[in-house]
Amino acid sequence: MTIRNISDTALWAAIYRADETARPDALFRDPLATRLAGERGRAIREALPKRAQRAWPWVTRTVLFDRFITDAVKSGVDLVLNLAAGLDTRPYRMTLPASLQWIEVDLPDLLDYKEELLKGERPNCALERMRVDLSDRVSRQELFSIVSLRAKRAFVITEGLLIYLAPEDVAAFADDLAKPSSFNRWLIDLASPGLLTMLMREIGSELDSAGAPMKFGPEEGIDFFRAHGWQPVEVQSMLKAAAKLGRLPFGLRLVALLPEAPRPGRRPWSGACVLERRESRP
Repeated sequence: MTIRNISDTALWAAIYRADETARPDALFRDPLATRLAGERGRAIREALPKRAQRAWPWVTRTVLFDRFITDAVKSGVDLVLNLAAGLDTRPYRMTLPASLQWIEVDLPDLLDYKEELLKGERPNCALERMRVDLSDRVSRQELFSIVSLRAKRAFVITEGLLIYLAPEDVAAFADDLAKPSSFNRWLIDLASPGLLTMLMREIGSELDSAGAPMKFGPEEGIDFFRAHGWQPVEVQSMLKAAAKLGRLPFGLRLVALLPEAPRPGRRPWSGACVLERRESRP
């Protein structure tokens, strides 16, 4: 089996960061990515169908998330809560204030693996890891309550997580995040129904076999979150950002010039989106 479980997607993501780092014109440097991805990460990528090996979405998402995080920290965020953090290394590779609290949350086995490989490495901020199964709502709500008390302005990150959740689970997740008053903003990546269909056609069988099917690509797009306490404040198209970064394949450069529909629907689309917590909910 190419991908054994949901945690293997973290190895898959790390190999793209490793490959980008090795480029002379790299858009970011992640010197720890090769170590974390290991041989299995590269084997996963190479075993997938060629059409599913494209690097530009992964690289573009990393760049956009880096920019949004940098902006949030400059604006006065005092805590970053990275949910389903996987093998992310931003506390080590980004320029961050030493006083910034950064909390990574993920499954115990994955964080144990990560800590073992990063033993001896020093993060640039106050990094802490919490082992929590985010699919357990009671545990999740308890986590949010505890963390919220430690921040005045928290910035929540869910990178590569929501697409694996059913719509009703994303709704519950959003509701839970909207309750703590210190959780001001939330950074997500979002897929359209058209992209979800395309991805399931390309790699759906491998993910289904691993018990990690892709499920979330709402028809209403980013407006899905309005009913759950969140409103969009910035949305960046992955396709258009990749074109500006010089990472888009030749065949997609003309497509990137087309205007975007407010709700892409059946058109393949993905974006990095910053949501802001609404003070009063309808």
